[in-house]
Amino acid sequence: MGFSIRNYPLVTISGLLVILLYCVFTMVSWAFYPAPFGPSNHYLSRLGNFNYSPFGAYFYNWGCILTGLALVPFFIGLKIWQIENPIQRIIMVIGQVLGVASGFGLLAIGVFSEDQGAPHMTASSTFFTIIFFVLILITIALMLNSRFNKIVGVYGFGITLSSLAFALTVGGPLTEWYTVFGALLFVGLIAIDSMKLKNSHQL
Repeated sequence: MGFSIRNYPLVTISGLLVILLYCVFTMVSWAFYPAPFGPSNHYLSRLGNFNYSPFGAYFYNWGCILTGLALVPFFIGLKIWQIENPIQRIIMVIGQVLGVASGFGLLAIGVFSEDQGAPHMTASSTFFTIIFFVLILITIALMLNSRFNKIVGVYGFGITLSSLAFALTVGGPLTEWYTVFGALLFVGLIAIDSMKLKNSHQL
């Protein structure tokens, strides 16, 4: 049987696309950054600052825009994890709606780059605030589905709560890097588990 995109659920395709888009565009932007750059001293958004990286900034900002757009079908695709439990459905739907909003929040980070000041800070703070609630709600909803991998769920709670703890205590760029790439790994784990769910339905 040949490869067919129809064999993969929407949440898997878009989830892997989220990871690919953000990582590739970030790495390319980092390659064009004209000075030393790293998680100990720099927020990720610095890659999108035209004052520091006039050429590389285009890649980071477009990466945020495209990744934000890819988050929309990812959260919509989580519908496959809904079950008959009305409480689970409500939690999932709220998480999905906020998840779509977070996608547009990430898109706004790319539109309003760091060098624009206040608009960027508003977009960034809005995104990270929303994504915290999204991760909690989505993880709870997924854990209420008996077919979801509970180890992945524990990781989801772990990365969310530890990111909050680091933000309230350590803060700084390193916390942002930890949160962003930790969340991307969670997206990937959900994408893989969703593929397993679809395959189990086809047996």
